[in-house]
Amino acid sequence: MAVLSWLAEQRIQEAMRSGEFENLPGHGKPLELEDLSGVPEELRMSYKIMKNAGLLPEEVTLRAECVTLEEMLLACHNSGIGNNGERRKELEGQLSLKRLRLQMLLQERGLESSAAYPDYSDKLRARLTGAEE
Repeated sequence: MAVLSWLAEQRIQEAMRSGEFENLPGHGKPLELEDLSGVPEELRMSYKIMKNAGLLPEEVTLRAECVTLEEMLLACHNSGIGNNGERRKELEGQLSLKRLRLQMLLQERGLESSAAYPDYSDKLRARLTGAEE
């Protein structure tokens, strides 16, 4: 392994001398490190892989969909247009189904009884709604 490490180091030094690292995105800016302290250590790597692949756990997706439906319902309510009754009922039905599915998922995974989950849930909700501190 020492030979491979030495070879990699030589290639990196050569690339630095030739300026191959100078026009990379984010050059000269500090790295944005993610805070994964809320994710159990044994799940961090899989979480990171899933996030980089654009995959999210179903409960996160459901929460985001609930927030979107809630915003749509609020828009229906605030619009004052009389023909929104049917649309509002349809949205309320969809929201009820999403919330029910979310509750079932949380029960299946034992997250509803976790002491850390309410705090994480509040932070997640704030991030999804854009109400971060």
